Amino acid sequence: MGHKFADIMFTNQVQAIQKQQGSFENYHAWSEYEDFNYLIDDTIRQFLAQRDSFYMASVNQDDWPYVQHRGGPKGFMKVIDEHTLGFADFSGNRQYVSAGNFKHNDKVSLFFMDYPRRRRLKILGRVTSVSLTETDLIEQLQLDGNRTKVERGFIIKVEAYDWNCPKFITQRYDTEQVQDLMANLVDENNALKKQIDDLKADKKTNR
Repeated sequence: MGHKFADIMFTNQVQAIQKQQGSFENYHAWSEYEDFNYLIDDTIRQFLAQRDSFYMASVNQDDWPYVQHRGGPKGFMKVIDEHTLGFADFSGNRQYVSAGNFKHNDKVSLFFMDYPRRRRLKILGRVTSVSLTETDLIEQLQLDGNRTKVERGFIIKVEAYDWNCPKFITQRYDTEQVQDLMANLVDENNALKKQIDDLKADKKTNR
């Protein structure tokens, strides 16, 4: 009971190592609270709305883990309700490793990164594949105006999540974020250039 992510991930083997390393008591205290960290709240909803990629881990029939990067327009991971996420699966390299793994084992681990703000969110859940014939669900997972070919959808029933600390997350920025950060400097630079051009024009006029 308590922290749902810890309930799932802190197995007996994990707890044994925590005891050896002296961190067990810190995490064991989580079990004394009512269940938490399993319902999608507004903070997570807003966080996911700004994400344009995530990492998705599955396990194949031989127990090998597989991690795949998934990308798309911002907010392509949809929040269906407080228990459920979903996304449209766009056409990629056509290996279908994750799709095949989920037929054997529906457990999934998702990892979302916000590099500029040094935040990361881990989500555990169970996956259901949605075929294109399930048009109502597919339409719910689609993004308006997106023309990328959709091959299927995935619905994820959330079992637990956890926010990580920012330690060791290197800040990184994409082109759009850099442009936003530089916008004020660009405006100031343009204003200074205009002042210089105006001064030059005045000098020519006054000659």
